[in-house]
Amino acid sequence: MGTSLARGFAYVISDPQPAIDARVMAAIRAGAWFAFNLSGGKDSTASAHAALALLDAMGHPRDRRIAIHADLGRAEWRSTPAMVAAIADRLRIPLLVVSRSAGDMVARWEQRFLSGKRRYEALETYNLIGPWSSASLRFCTSELKIQVIGPELARRYRGETIVSVIGLRRDESPSRRSTPISRSDERFAKPGNAAGTRMLTWYPAVDWSADDVFGIHERHSLPLHEAYVRYHTSRLSCAFCVLASAHDLAASADAPGNLDLYRHLVAIEIDSTFSFQPQRWLADVAPHLLSAAHLREVARAKIRSHERRTLEAAMPPELRFVKGWPPRMPSVVEASRIAKARAPILAHHGLADHFPDAPAVQARFANLLIMKAERSR
Repeated sequence: MGTSLARGFAYVISDPQPAIDARVMAAIRAGAWFAFNLSGGKDSTASAHAALALLDAMGHPRDRRIAIHADLGRAEWRSTPAMVAAIADRLRIPLLVVSRSAGDMVARWEQRFLSGKRRYEALETYNLIGPWSSASLRFCTSELKIQVIGPELARRYRGETIVSVIGLRRDESPSRRSTPISRSDERFAKPGNAAGTRMLTWYPAVDWSADDVFGIHERHSLPLHEAYVRYHTSRLSCAFCVLASAHDLAASADAPGNLDLYRHLVAIEIDSTFSFQPQRWLADVAPHLLSAAHLREVARAKIRSHERRTLEAAMPPELRFVKGWPPRMPSVVEASRIAKARAPILAHHGLADHFPDAPAVQARFANLLIMKAERSR
């Protein structure tokens, strides 16, 4: 097995080559800033290593590279911050850690449910909204990673071309099969902006397999997170991810450092009556870690969850709000059904019932429809 040196980083001949296109080649030759998004996971580490070797081979200046990590706070594995720092040190690039100013991932879930209860009390939503992110609503990624990293890079390197390097692979999921090698990113640097800032996203590992990634780690002695080597998870994300498999959730629960987080998230399930995943209660992943009192509270939460879904199913489905607004006025009978269904849900969460009967519900719908018409003008 041979190697070729690339000004500090070594290619092993059996290593898969990073995917690259003309857009990224031009950015390298122009001396653009390269920001390596490190999560602590295997894909971001391996893709960063390979991309750095390529940059060295092409003579890209080392002082125009940075690692960046969006810290999700309590939702992270306890070992993740130290792992990210170790990876950046191994790759010999300075590390910038950023985070959401309004609170971490756990706070965002808590804030979402508090907001949902307030809006439900005010009849601004038709159904009570739970705390959790989901496959179709990944604010965990958009708000705590993209919306934190993007503006920071655009501010810090104003007037420059900035290439964000992300460890994403097509074979991870069907939704990623069409991922390009690179794409222009205009979210934080609009075309023609006064500063001349330009942003790109590059996926150098887009064509690789998981075996390719682990092979690079082994051949180059790159650090691997304990989630893989000790607890045998299939991927690294939050300690408890709303998209994780049952195996990965159970593996995370086995880590002593995740125990407090596990119990805290179960407490949110109990308080909200919404399961962590649509078809899975986090409380059921490791019930042996919960006290008898907590298990009784979980059982009550499941009953109330079923009651809530039954009550909401009895509400006229054709009156479900569309983009935050009621589609039309309800009849007296429909309004009465809405008031009746809402009352026990409001009571369970200690919320005031401002619209307890059909006339009150109709008046509120009328007010919302007027507001909708005024805002559409």
